[in-house]
Amino acid sequence: MSNKEALVVFTPSGRRGRFPIGTPVLQAARSLGVDIDSVCGGRGICGRCQVVVAAGEFAKHGVKSRAEHLTPFGAVEEEYCKTQTMEAGRRLSCSAQVLGDVVIDVPSGSQVHRQVVRKAAEAHDIELDPVIRLHFVEVQQPDMHDPSGDLRRLEDALEFEWRLTDLSCDVRVLQQLQPALRAGDWKVTVAVHGESQIIAVWPGFREQAYGIAIDIGSTTIAAHLCNLSTGDVVAAAGLMNPQIRFGEDLMSRVSYVMMNPGGEKEMTVAVRAAINELAADVARQVGIAATDILEATFVGNPIMHHLLLGINPIELGGAPFALATDRAITLWAVEIDFAIHRNARIYVLPCIAGHVGADTAGVILAERPDLTEEVTLLVDVGTNAEIVLGNNKRLLACSSPTGPAFEGAQISCGQRAAPGAIERVRVDPQTLEPRFKVIGFDLWSNDEGFTAATAASGVTGICGSGIIEILAELYLAGVIRHDGVINGELAARNPRIQSDGRTFSYEICKATHSASSIKVTQNDVRAIQLGKAALYAGVRLLMERMGVEKVERIRLAGAFGSHIDVKYAMVLGMIPDCALDHVSSAGNAAGTGARIALLNQRARREIEQLVRRVEKIETAVEPRFQEFFVEAMAIPHLTAPFERLRDVVTLPQRLVIHNETSSRARRAARMAQKTEAGT
Repeated sequence: MSNKEALVVFTPSGRRGRFPIGTPVLQAARSLGVDIDSVCGGRGICGRCQVVVAAGEFAKHGVKSRAEHLTPFGAVEEEYCKTQTMEAGRRLSCSAQVLGDVVIDVPSGSQVHRQVVRKAAEAHDIELDPVIRLHFVEVQQPDMHDPSGDLRRLEDALEFEWRLTDLSCDVRVLQQLQPALRAGDWKVTVAVHGESQIIAVWPGFREQAYGIAIDIGSTTIAAHLCNLSTGDVVAAAGLMNPQIRFGEDLMSRVSYVMMNPGGEKEMTVAVRAAINELAADVARQVGIAATDILEATFVGNPIMHHLLLGINPIELGGAPFALATDRAITLWAVEIDFAIHRNARIYVLPCIAGHVGADTAGVILAERPDLTEEVTLLVDVGTNAEIVLGNNKRLLACSSPTGPAFEGAQISCGQRAAPGAIERVRVDPQTLEPRFKVIGFDLWSNDEGFTAATAASGVTGICGSGIIEILAELYLAGVIRHDGVINGELAARNPRIQSDGRTFSYEICKATHSASSIKVTQNDVRAIQLGKAALYAGVRLLMERMGVEKVERIRLAGAFGSHIDVKYAMVLGMIPDCALDHVSSAGNAAGTGARIALLNQRARREIEQLVRRVEKIETAVEPRFQEFFVEAMAIPHLTAPFERLRDVVTLPQRLVIHNETSSRARRAARMAQKTEAGT
């Protein structure tokens, strides 16, 4: 650690820089363009600039972060805490100063432009057969001539009126049974789980039962509250996964556990707090208590799955990537500290392989590629891409290490989806001038009124869908060559193409008096090339294993897959050639799968059987993966003709690049090895 400067890394943005010892955290954040709210001019009055020190050893950042690497609690913070409450571990970034290398997490509540969690419930026909059913019964009152207990007489009523027999009941129900019977004048509503277990009794008639389906992604967590009687989604909520402060991608989180004994417990506590927050949120939206939720289903990748259940994920950090269990799990909600009904059960969908998890099982359940003859490709794009290929004869799956670039991370002006982020881009092929849209506004940047409309939020960066569009548009306009190099020769045509050291960059949005310019750099292009090559290589590996040269249908799942333009994804070569009208968004298919499992108990048995049929391919040990990766580094691809894409898009003439097949291939192979090793 330098005596004069310290490295400061901000999450979830991933932005980092070196600053003199004594620099206020807020000042460091602003110089890096990190989104931290503050309205009091840094005087410690508003309290909006709160941050958290992420303590531990972060191998990815090369940082040993400690709370002592900020100045101690000072007079400003002490004065603030006299009138306001501040959670333990939080600091006012305007007051705290940097003393050493540190990782700073900016909570969502301290961000001006909070991420838009794009995991809405998709319309999907679900046959309603919930595992929880409500039964209204009238119970015979006790008398001196019948010595049977209240539970026995309740069971007799359920058998007589609903033909339910051999029901079990635990002490948590017994503790509430007698007060409920007497308060309801012996008329009660009984919740029965799986036609075998009494889980709740309420006085009088109760018509509605609620369950919650939760998709735990590495970046975002989404929850959908469902009426178990009608199947309707009655409320939804989402938030950033608080585990991001331990590492943006999955392997960074496993690395955190390896470097910081007990780190898995910290992450388990964080994710459980998040699901409780979501349950309270959706319950509040419909005017019920979280304790009225009777059932929950969960999907997530294997590392999220293990951390939710309190299982150390360290075995997933290296070959052979062994899961603690690949089976579906049913347990009490209280076993994971989930503060819903005290007798509620949770069901966690089965995992498939070490890096193909319950979220992929959810996608399969929602899309059912096993029911069609078409060769269907399912891709759930995130920091890791889960890929499924198959039809009614065969199903294959793998995971490919795409990294966080598709979500705006590791991009110089990248950010997660939030108001003010560029999400749509067009580049005029003649003038090379751009126009763009930002999240939260319908106007294009060249429309009258755009500047006034976006004055409050500003143009703050580029989100994942925006970076895909700008790179594809720059390629179609000839600014980016098929090898991914920004063509500096075009600087004479348009000053937006600017020298940037030994390479060139493209300026999308010019600097203003209050904001820096927004550019695409050569390193940005490379980050996307690495991600898209890993994705395509995983798909190509499955196609070769299945013995097919083309796919007939492509479905893009996940928040990112829902918002990218499929044409631009294909132009970059993220996905294989296919008729564009056969490429579509599946929305939050993993979350849909969780809802199906919540609302249809038979679907649980089906997915448990179906995942056993899936053939798992491990990209980390497949020698052909590197070869496919190298070929996929080119835009859209080094050798694939993309004939169906050419039917609707005019692709640029490919330039002959000196030593392209030798030196560039070797460099790409080395990058492939690094990417694969991080799987």
